[in-house]
Amino acid sequence: MIRRRLSALLSVSLFNAKSTLSIAPQPSVLFRSQQSLQCPNLNQNKPFWNQPFVGVRSYSLLSLNDLRDKIPRKQKTRKGRGIGSGKGKTAGRGHKGQKARGTMKFGFEGGQTPLRRRMPKRGFKNPFSLTFQPVGLGKIAYLINAGKIDSHELITMKTLKDVGAIGKQIEDGVRLMGRGAEKIKWPIHLEVSRVTIRAKAAVEAAGGSVRKVHYNKLGLRALLKPEWFEKKGRLLPRPARPPPKLKDKVDSIGRLPAPTKPIPFFTEEGAAASASV
Repeated sequence: MIRRRLSALLSVSLFNAKSTLSIAPQPSVLFRSQQSLQCPNLNQNKPFWNQPFVGVRSYSLLSLNDLRDKIPRKQKTRKGRGIGSGKGKTAGRGHKGQKARGTMKFGFEGGQTPLRRRMPKRGFKNPFSLTFQPVGLGKIAYLINAGKIDSHELITMKTLKDVGAIGKQIEDGVRLMGRGAEKIKWPIHLEVSRVTIRAKAAVEAAGGSVRKVHYNKLGLRALLKPEWFEKKGRLLPRPARPPPKLKDKVDSIGRLPAPTKPIPFFTEEGAAASASV
């Protein structure tokens, strides 16, 4: 009985194997990309696997042109509760008015000597120092020869700024230097903030004059940029007097608006003679 049953089972298994082998295998359906579907050489009536290899490429779900940067998301601020977190609130005042909890004063190092006091201090910057922009007599002579400056009129700091003899950033005024003093061979009249001994001697030797005038910050702006006051609808300020420490370093108060004629210098003898007449 056992042999008969085993033989029947073997026959059935062999029959099933033959039947499976006799069936023709179905071709696997390949994935067609969008480019292959748009190719005009393909015949839509025939199956894809029976057509020549034209316009077919492998396609994956992940392409390089689909990669994007990570979208940044605003992280939620985590409010700290410790002493040095800087995010908490002050709950009260401690000893000698210091904060008990929460934020601390910038630079506070727990009571020890802070770094800003441990580091050595070197150098000194005078807050009352004045910065003057230098200009040489040689450059002024070159501009006069070029026809940009009229030597018959008064040469002021505004004149030097308009012709480009000095830069636009004039902090406290202009200092007249003696560079190129040998080129001055005709009388000129100037009004500047400071002048060197060599430059003054060269100008006076040619028959000209140099006057040291005082302008404060607002007066210097009114001298160089009077259109700014007109644009704002404001009047020009009154000329400011020099402070007592600068009184001996200037000859007169600066005039506003920019003058065109020089003020004649009077000596003591000439002033006494004019007063007696």
